[in-house]
Amino acid sequence: MVTANLEYGLALDMDEFWVFGYGSLMWNPGFPHEETQPARAFGYRRSLCIRSYVHRGTPENPGLVLGLDRGGSCRGMAFRVGLEDRGEVLEYLRKRELVTNVYKERMLAVMLGDGRYVKAVGYVVDRSHVQYAGALGIEEAAEIVRRSSGQSGPNDAYLFNTLAHLREMGIRDLWLEGVGAGVEASARGVQAAF
Repeated sequence: MVTANLEYGLALDMDEFWVFGYGSLMWNPGFPHEETQPARAFGYRRSLCIRSYVHRGTPENPGLVLGLDRGGSCRGMAFRVGLEDRGEVLEYLRKRELVTNVYKERMLAVMLGDGRYVKAVGYVVDRSHVQYAGALGIEEAAEIVRRSSGQSGPNDAYLFNTLAHLREMGIRDLWLEGVGAGVEASARGVQAAF
């Protein structure tokens, strides 16, 4: 019998427990895990769609950070967590990801690099949240990233760190790369070709 955590709608009695990462969780999961697999989540895409009021911007000049938004698919990493660690890992993830409730915890359909299909916990953007920036164009996103900074540093450092890690993992994200090119062109005082 499968029991559910009614607060979050997650099955607690599962044979395996997976977590899907699409941003910093990919290279800095921060929790114990037994297996790591390249993975693709379906129905969502990686996007700079969350206004950052603290870490990469301010309420007066918000930056942008990553979220999983509706549509398409997203390459990332999946982590299999030992069942004995499931509760501790969920608590850690909720403290890390649900601080302002701009994310919703969901079970995502994920295809692992070895061809297996699993369900994985993932954090998708809440489109009704005040921090949701919506679908921005490359030029608009690049301008926001270029001019924003918060407690954790400049927004462009966040973007370039993300792009560097994605490259190291062999993951291409053409839209995000376009934003990076726009930020670099703006810093040189030239118009980027989009």
